Amino acid sequence: MSINSFGHLFRFTTWGESHGPALGATVDGCPPGVRLEPAMIQQWMDKRRPGLNKNTTQRNEPDTVNILSGVYEGKTTGTPIQLMIENTDQRSKDYGDILNTFRPGHADITYHQKYGLRDPRGGGRSSARETASRVAAGGVAREAIKAIAANVQIKGYMTQMGTKKIDPAKVDWDQIDQNDFFCPDAEAAAEWNDYLAWLRKDDHNSVGAIIEVVARGVPAGIGAPVYAKLDTDLSAAMMSINAVKGVEIGEGMAAAALTGRDNADEIFMGSDGPEYSSNHAGGILGGISTGQDIVVRFAVKPTSSILSPRKSIRMDGSPTEVVTKGRHDPCVGIRAVPVGEAMMACVILDHLLLDRGQTGGVRGSIG
Repeated sequence: MSINSFGHLFRFTTWGESHGPALGATVDGCPPGVRLEPAMIQQWMDKRRPGLNKNTTQRNEPDTVNILSGVYEGKTTGTPIQLMIENTDQRSKDYGDILNTFRPGHADITYHQKYGLRDPRGGGRSSARETASRVAAGGVAREAIKAIAANVQIKGYMTQMGTKKIDPAKVDWDQIDQNDFFCPDAEAAAEWNDYLAWLRKDDHNSVGAIIEVVARGVPAGIGAPVYAKLDTDLSAAMMSINAVKGVEIGEGMAAAALTGRDNADEIFMGSDGPEYSSNHAGGILGGISTGQDIVVRFAVKPTSSILSPRKSIRMDGSPTEVVTKGRHDPCVGIRAVPVGEAMMACVILDHLLLDRGQTGGVRGSIG
């Protein structure tokens, strides 16, 4: 069995390959009556699409979304929503040299070991091109969230490129969409621009990144204990993104260096309900939202497709050196930002619907 679907009540299935005629998503479980037009999804697709600037792959795909079903007169019907994105700028010939060669750092070798064959054109199903489908599904989720919990805001940004980090004191959300890196620190963005230019042109190399995604305005009580924890599903969502090798909620790995006194977010009674002294927990306790910002970070490995030769083997086991040609992101973390936002939106909507189904919005009273 091949697992290509994600979610509980709000569920999407992605399909298609990097160099096939099209790819897309089938979204099921979206409530009826949600206003949905292609332009509402396209605004998020345009943040992720390739060829936008010199710091991303120069594959020039418009990533135009077509809604084939599930919408009538601008509103969702409650039936499956079929989203299709045509591929228009494939250059499959770039991959002719690696037909019988495994690229280091890629899924070529594991796909072959599992299935006995693989699509070598851009990595086929393992390509980060698959994430376009997720962003389309996330666009649907965002519109449904507006109808259910209008105060929810979801924002992603890069906090680190290689060893170069942002200055937390200079974080400004208004800066995120003002540079090529979705970076909230204008000075860091300028430094990253020079660094990535050198890395791409002179060093023929790539670099990893850390992305943080925040959901504000999520009401307390969303999530479920044990096997459907909000942080469990968020971790699975982010880890499922291509090239992600680590996920943190709140303080994350750094919590191991804290004491109990430092880590516990103290609780006070405010005029509008409970308030917290800090947010080490990332807005989630026991798998259930606290009403604070939900904070998730994930680490993206360096792009494996580089012009520097790397040792590998061919299909027959003989040794070789691989130089990966074609058009690739020098830092795939840049375009991972809107993908992380999309996955956050899908999980938040899914858990809003799960909570509505289980509790009907009933909450324990405090004060």
